[in-house]
Amino acid sequence: MPLWMRTRAASAATALGLMMASLTPALASEGERVVQRGKASWYGAFHEGRRTASGEIFNQNALTAAHRSLPFGTRVRVTNHQTGRSTVVRVNDRGPFKANRILDLSRAAAQAIGLKGVGLVVIVLA
Repeated sequence: MPLWMRTRAASAATALGLMMASLTPALASEGERVVQRGKASWYGAFHEGRRTASGEIFNQNALTAAHRSLPFGTRVRVTNHQTGRSTVVRVNDRGPFKANRILDLSRAAAQAIGLKGVGLVVIVLA
């Protein structure tokens, strides 16, 4: 592997380690494991009735989310960093496809936590 690739990989690993170390434990209850902290967005009407990556039909009124790697069916508590509001969602799709985001919420899930557009969230295994 070329030096520039090793350097980039080491930098990415360091950045990920720093990000995970900087997670706010106050937002997670005792005994819960914070999975990620980052930006989330939401999706709704355009995808209504279409199949998700898990094969189920997307329902914008259900408390669901898209995540790149968590197994389908995983339940996570998502907390809006700005409002402090949280809800439990079930992962049923893959995404988001924007590089700086970690989660796409259904319209209902975004409303439940007061997310308008894109915002900082904390994901905790439920």
